[in-house]
Amino acid sequence: MAREPETLAATDGRLPGRRGQATRQRLLTCTAELLEGTPWRSIKVIDIARQAGTSPATFYQYFENVEQAILVLAEELTEGAGQLAALVDGDWSEEAGWDTARQVVRGFMDYWEANRAVFRVVELATEEGDLRFRGLRVRALNAVTVTLARVVAGAAPKGSPAGDDPMTVAATLISMLAHVAAHRYGYEFWGIRTDSLVDSQARILLWSVTGRTAPAGSEGAVPAPRSGPVVGGGAARARTDAARRAARRVSE
Repeated sequence: MAREPETLAATDGRLPGRRGQATRQRLLTCTAELLEGTPWRSIKVIDIARQAGTSPATFYQYFENVEQAILVLAEELTEGAGQLAALVDGDWSEEAGWDTARQVVRGFMDYWEANRAVFRVVELATEEGDLRFRGLRVRALNAVTVTLARVVAGAAPKGSPAGDDPMTVAATLISMLAHVAAHRYGYEFWGIRTDSLVDSQARILLWSVTGRTAPAGSEGAVPAPRSGPVVGGGAARARTDAARRAARRVSE
């Protein structure tokens, strides 16, 4: 989805040329990179400029402050949501419904992962009551929610087993997908595999949309009950391995 020209304008109102647009995008990319490992309120203009190989003066040609750059990144979340809506609007027939449900869950987790740092800021700012970020979060997920509500209404004309109001069902399911995607690594720390998260959510999604259960033969291995963290979980294991490699490099 092409952005409106005014959203690309410099702070003085002029529309940047090709080189200026490339510089602006590099500043946004560097802002997103810094958000990966730095609390957003701790990021300074000079940090972004240094990361982008330019000057603070150049940054201020395109953004009034760091917060505005982050808001632009958050605005771009709506573009990826359109691809999710296309997945939701897939084939929910008895033959293809299970695959569609899994594709939707996988697509949602990939979408969140690709934008995790920005979503983290959006979630925090929304909790703090910032209406700008709250509005962007709603807009980012609205297209998916509305599409899912329409799918629910069409696939279950007599009402979804999850509720009579398709929009309520859709909003509940999207909230589930967003929460699980946001806390994916926390679950992995407790030994809950991402594949298991996808499987469980896909089953709930399929049942809520069509009233059908997952087809026979789709059952995965049932893990043993856990009462504490499993450091060997995928995400936790990756972080542990990275820490060990870093320690070895220091000692060499």
